[in-house]
Amino acid sequence: MNQESCCYSNEGCCTDPEFKSVNSLISLKDILGSWKARWGIGRMEYKVDTGIYSLGSPNDNSPVIVSANYKMTFDILRKDLSGLNCWLLILDTKGINVWCAAGKGTFGTAELINKIEQTNLSNYIKHKNLILPQLGATGVSAHEVKQKTGYHVIYGPVRSADIKEFIANNFTATKEMRRVKFDLWDRLVLTPIEVVPAFKKLFIIIGGMFFANLFIKKPFEKSEVSGLTGATLSGTIITPALLPYIPGKAFSVKGWIIGLLFAICSMLLNKSKSGSSIAKIGYLLLYPAISSYLALNFTGASTYTSPSGVQKEMKKSLPFIISGVALGGLLVVISHIFIRSNHDKT
Repeated sequence: MNQESCCYSNEGCCTDPEFKSVNSLISLKDILGSWKARWGIGRMEYKVDTGIYSLGSPNDNSPVIVSANYKMTFDILRKDLSGLNCWLLILDTKGINVWCAAGKGTFGTAELINKIEQTNLSNYIKHKNLILPQLGATGVSAHEVKQKTGYHVIYGPVRSADIKEFIANNFTATKEMRRVKFDLWDRLVLTPIEVVPAFKKLFIIIGGMFFANLFIKKPFEKSEVSGLTGATLSGTIITPALLPYIPGKAFSVKGWIIGLLFAICSMLLNKSKSGSSIAKIGYLLLYPAISSYLALNFTGASTYTSPSGVQKEMKKSLPFIISGVALGGLLVVISHIFIRSNHDKT
């Protein structure tokens, strides 16, 4: 293709089918799609085609910004780049955001090199600069990309909202642009994707408890259902919300602390209710373990930890979590099948 003969006004004179045009407008359908993805509805299918996109009216000197094919990432990027004429090079990250994809290796060196070659990127631009998101740096070897393709990797700011200023400042990032904030809102907006699968499992357990009540000596009570619900919320919402303020570095430890505090408060609030000592010990083991496991899952959404750090924490914490769930659950089951509480005896 002779790119010199192609205009960049997107008014019909360029008929090259190898790239797609996109604008910065976010539609109601896009907003609804993002909301559904946040809640895990069609999450793994929420992606766009890979390849080259033109945003605005780019020419052969326009910047090339590399990103993932997770549609929510793609939509935020094009919205934040409103008014900028640029090219978007979208990698196949299997519908995963940049941070997680970099850890999994799909936003990586091999895929970037593959897309540069597959799309014939040099047909669109004269320069050799690619702007990559800072959070994707763990997956990309810049020197290998340079060696094999001739393209120079420039790591842009953490937030896409800063890209236009970054480019205007001659690809120079301020300290603020490099800082990963991950504030309260950033954390809470990620919790629905953890809450939904956790509560699906919880509903199955609660259903099993009510079914068991038809046969066991001491039926499960509402306070025990609310206790399991509270332990689930401790790991999926409370721990992420209070993350910077909870002692310890490991997410599993933070979740265990919150789960233990909840278990103690639950026991104190329900001390007048029936319940054997065996059951209480069981829940003191079970609630923190549940909260710890769910908080551990949040490491995949956090920018606080590296992929190797996540694997290391899982290796250390899972044996304790499994032991807590197994022993605590066993004590609770024993207390309901074989033991009557003092309240029942009177």
